[in-house]
Amino acid sequence: MDPLLLVVVIAGAVCAFCWIASLITKDTSWVDRIWSIAPVVYVWVFAIAAITDEADAVRLVVMAVLVTAWGARLTFNFARKGGYTGMEDYRWAVLRGRMKPWQFQLFNLFFIVLYQNALLVLISLPAYVAWLNPTPFGMWDAVFAALFAAFLVGETVADQQQWDFHQEKAKAGGHLEPGFLTTGVFAWSRHPNFFFEQAQWWAFYAIGAVAAGEWLNPSIVGAALLTVLFIGSTLFTESLTAAKYPAYAGYRKSTSMLVPLPPRWQGARTRAQAS
Repeated sequence: MDPLLLVVVIAGAVCAFCWIASLITKDTSWVDRIWSIAPVVYVWVFAIAAITDEADAVRLVVMAVLVTAWGARLTFNFARKGGYTGMEDYRWAVLRGRMKPWQFQLFNLFFIVLYQNALLVLISLPAYVAWLNPTPFGMWDAVFAALFAAFLVGETVADQQQWDFHQEKAKAGGHLEPGFLTTGVFAWSRHPNFFFEQAQWWAFYAIGAVAAGEWLNPSIVGAALLTVLFIGSTLFTESLTAAKYPAYAGYRKSTSMLVPLPPRWQGARTRAQAS
């Protein structure tokens, strides 16, 4: 059996569950709760298929281990923020308030459930490319695996700094100047965790490309669409943050949105923090 067919069947079941659960609970964050789990399952399906085929499975096992580490870290971070306790993403609540009920239900079905679940399959497809091309694990595989691991560490650091900030903010009574995090890796990027998240999947794509023997193949769609999703989500999130915190305008001027870069105007950021 082609492992891709099995992955599609599993994804179809996940879509049905997320949609039905969202209707019953009136909570549209079910895709968020499986986001860090589904790709782990999909990549292991390809890895196990390679093992059972008695093909050279080293590359796929490495890919599966990397994605498992990604999923474990993301699941832990989501859980400690209360993601599995029935808390809905605040952005969905905002959109629900801006749409008519039937419009939001269409958005829920086609974007939140179907599109995002399809994206989780697409970002896993470099593993399918590796299954189709069971070539020996080589130097470039090791390089991109190391990059994936480095980006994973970067995201871990960023999320921990953000967690620590919100813990301090809670201790301060819910407000800590300037209202958002601007230190640590957040002095170099307004959303370093988003950058590192995307970068991991580009490194994952590169491992599949090494297996295929060509740097461009159709599985690039997953990483590309993930980047598009993150850019759109980041812009929406920033619009909400800017409306809540006037000082955010200065932070935007001084600090890169995604790619970590040296702050452009230290004076602008200092004024934003002081205001």
